[in-house]
Amino acid sequence: MLQLSAAIAGLATGGAYALMGLSTLLTYRLVAVVNFAQAAVGAFGAFAMVVLHEEGLPLLLAVPFGLAGAALLHMGLGVVMVRWFSEASEGVKAAVTIATYTGLVAVGLRLFGAQHPHRFPNPFDGPAATVGGVVVTWAAVVTMILAVLFAVLPTVLLRRTRFGLLLRALSERPTTAELIGVRVPRLSMAVWGVAGAASALAIMIVAPQLASDFASQALLITPALAAALVGGFRSFAWTFVGGVALGVLQGVASTVVALQQYRGVLPFLVILVVLLWTRRRDRWDSVA
Repeated sequence: MLQLSAAIAGLATGGAYALMGLSTLLTYRLVAVVNFAQAAVGAFGAFAMVVLHEEGLPLLLAVPFGLAGAALLHMGLGVVMVRWFSEASEGVKAAVTIATYTGLVAVGLRLFGAQHPHRFPNPFDGPAATVGGVVVTWAAVVTMILAVLFAVLPTVLLRRTRFGLLLRALSERPTTAELIGVRVPRLSMAVWGVAGAASALAIMIVAPQLASDFASQALLITPALAAALVGGFRSFAWTFVGGVALGVLQGVASTVVALQQYRGVLPFLVILVVLLWTRRRDRWDSVA
C-alpha cells in the first residue's frame, strides 16, 4: 500500500517531467536544437510568477505573466539561434544553449536564490479521487492531462494540418522552406514561445514539491532529457511514457530506505541506460 501511494504521488512529478520532456522534444523536432536551457527558462517564468504573486497580483493573473515571461525569454534565445546559428551543426547549437543555461542559472541564483526564499502556491494540493484507499491529488490529475494533451496535439498537428506541414518543412529543410515562401522566422518564434511557456507551466505545478531554489528547478532539464531520450528524440508518446515512468520510479524509490537519498540519480541512470542500449542496438545492426 505504501509503494502504491508513493507511485500515485509520483504521477504529479512524472507528469511535469513528461511535459518538460515534451517541450524539449518539440524544440528539437521543429527547430533542430537540443536545448539545455529549457528548464532554466521555465524556472525564470515560474519565479516571475511567484514574485508577482507575492507583490499582491492575484494568482490567476500572475500565472499568465509568468508564462509570457518564459515565452519571451525563450523566443529571445530563438532569435539568437535563427539569426546567428541557423546553419550551425547540432553540436554548436547545443553548446550555445549550455552557455545560455550557465548564464541563466548565475542570474537566477542572484535574483531568486537562497537569499530570497519564495513559497510557491499550490492550488492543486487537494484530493481529486481515491484509488484503492490511496488519495490522488489534483496536481497529479492536472499534470497528467496537460502532458497527454501536449503529447497528442503536436502529433495530430504535424500529421493532419497544413500548419503542421509547414512546421515539418521548417524542421527538415529550413533554408528550402524559406526560399519557397514559408515564413521561417515567424514559425520558429512560435515554436520557441510555446516550448518556453510549457516549461514554465510544468515547473509552476511541480515546484511546491521541490526545493524552492532556482538551481534545483533549472536542473529539471536532466529528467526532461531522460524522457526525451526514451522517446528517441522522435516520439511524443514514448517521451510522455518516459517522463511519467521516471516520476513513478522516483516515488517508489522514496519508500525504500536504501534508495531514498539516491532518487536524484535516477534520471542520470535512465540516460546512461538508454544511451548504452542505443549503442548496443547500433552494433547489432552493423553486425547484421
